[in-house]
Amino acid sequence: MEGGENGGVTDGRLPRVRASELRGRGWLNTGGRDITLADLRGKVVVLDFWTFCCINCLHVLDEMRELEAEFSDVLVVIGVHSPKFVHEADPDALAAAVDRYEVHHPVLDDPQLVTWQAYTARAWPTLVVIDPEGYVVAQMAGEGHRHNLEVLVRELVAEHDAKGTLHRGSGPYVPPRATPGTLRFPAKAVALPNGNLLVADAGHHSLAELAPDGQTLVRRIGSGERGLVDGGPDDARFSEPNGLCLVPDELRPWLEYDVLVADTVNHALRGVRLSDGAVTTVAGTGEQLMVGASDNVSAAFGGGTGAGFAGPAQGVRLSSPWDVAWSQRWGAFVVAMAGNHTLWAFDDKEGSIAHVGGTMNEGLLDGPLRDAWFAQPSGLAVGPDGRIWLADSETSALRVVTPTPAGEGSVDTVVGAGLFEFGHRDGPADEARLQHPLGVAVLPDGSVAVADTYNGAVRRYVPADPEGTDTPVGEVTTIATDLAEPSGLVVLGTGADATLLVVESAAHRVTRIPLAGIVAAAVDGGVHRTQRPVTDLAHRVRLDVVFTPAKGQKYDDRFGPSTRLQVSSTPPGLLLAGAGDDVAFDRELVLDPAVGEGVLHVTAHAASCDDDPSVEYPACHLNAQDWGVPVRVTASGDTALTLPLHG
Repeated sequence: MEGGENGGVTDGRLPRVRASELRGRGWLNTGGRDITLADLRGKVVVLDFWTFCCINCLHVLDEMRELEAEFSDVLVVIGVHSPKFVHEADPDALAAAVDRYEVHHPVLDDPQLVTWQAYTARAWPTLVVIDPEGYVVAQMAGEGHRHNLEVLVRELVAEHDAKGTLHRGSGPYVPPRATPGTLRFPAKAVALPNGNLLVADAGHHSLAELAPDGQTLVRRIGSGERGLVDGGPDDARFSEPNGLCLVPDELRPWLEYDVLVADTVNHALRGVRLSDGAVTTVAGTGEQLMVGASDNVSAAFGGGTGAGFAGPAQGVRLSSPWDVAWSQRWGAFVVAMAGNHTLWAFDDKEGSIAHVGGTMNEGLLDGPLRDAWFAQPSGLAVGPDGRIWLADSETSALRVVTPTPAGEGSVDTVVGAGLFEFGHRDGPADEARLQHPLGVAVLPDGSVAVADTYNGAVRRYVPADPEGTDTPVGEVTTIATDLAEPSGLVVLGTGADATLLVVESAAHRVTRIPLAGIVAAAVDGGVHRTQRPVTDLAHRVRLDVVFTPAKGQKYDDRFGPSTRLQVSSTPPGLLLAGAGDDVAFDRELVLDPAVGEGVLHVTAHAASCDDDPSVEYPACHLNAQDWGVPVRVTASGDTALTLPLHG
């Protein structure tokens, strides 16, 4: 496919089609009133279809903050929350997420995906732009559209200002009341050598040191304002910090900090010196590594991990690091890079950081670490045998990495069946199901505890070599329930005095569970699949990914083909023909009517560069998007499937 045409699209604009009404269960951030499209007439409107489990959606929220501030009198962003997981359809959970992520615009609660279907959204996130007269003018999937949106909003403002159809003034957003407390959506914690606890207080953008009782505040590190600022405890700033890891004793002679922090929204790793609370940035630039960074475009088409994502720690961009752990086997800190579904190794003695696992494709694929697929890795724990246990949140999976000394290794899935299947089911590991777990810990008996976040539970898996546990090998059980989004686990003490500390994020507290004499239960709460509209397709289908470069950009073929398309299915037998990896953005698919239904997984990459002949080395971008499209094979189904990829 060549050019920038999309069924009549000109300069990224869609044909003039009236926007559909906004319908759902209710509204948040409006002071209790419902919002209609008529109320928004005269404003440029961006509908942001999101779900709060999705890291790409959270990235878009940050992109929207800048646009909302710049165009505060002419732009209205409306979040349309279209849930993936059962837990996300809970109105109280949604209200907590809107508060947690500081969403400062109205949010439509759309649990039945009514508005999602009306706008034919197929991916999280999806953005739809509506002009001041109520017409849809653009739709784009994925993240990284900040520049393109700014250009489009400026054009619409100028056009409708001239026509007299633009109305300036405040929008319909009504801020909620603030909730006081020592902790606000804490994420993870670590036990300090002095017996205190250090908690990543994500909602307060700081770290809270608590006394051993887990309640008394000893001190706070960080000013509490969102930002990326180094300095003393009163001046330093974080942005939604998550993972924490103690620096091992053998590194203390070289490093000037005691705790490593995954500062998620700052896309950085920070070092904290406990003696005086000083904070320094030790890895990352503060800018997100997009899969389309200009210095990595050619590598992204080369397969594997994309050689080139390595270098001096403070000169390499990161993408939402969510957790950190020390691996003696690698001689480095392991970083769960949730933002692009990868694992990294950080060696601050050498001052380097490198991408070591995951292809940046989102999914569940085991094997050699460099070729594996992850999906928002969010929790890490290293066992005594050196294996790295991993909570892979979007696949609702518990996985384990067996590292080799050279930064290599392999990955195996213990619990989990993919992006679209989840639940609360105990039993044999291959039949058990989790729901968006965020934390993991290795218990003293060798079993593995999982913070099963969206089930509000702590689960336990018994590997093949447990020590003295009464649970059968290979089984998953439930050891605690009725928790409020547990997201972090810390093991305190040993033997009969061992305790599991649980960070209950949505309850704004830490909770202790004694491990001695704990009774494991077998729960069967069923298995769920993501409820999204199913697309009826014929036996033979023409797949067409339509790429529209952003305004002022063109295709980039300097380093080889500028496009790449990967197609697979769940179950694999659904695709009789058309699976695999190729260059062209159009392909014939043959579906098996005997299988009947499943999910098509489509990943598209397109490289583009700024189109300015006067610039010798133009900035280049790699536009990427993953789709999981539920489909059903029918005799009357569509013979074409078109997916838009905008620059």
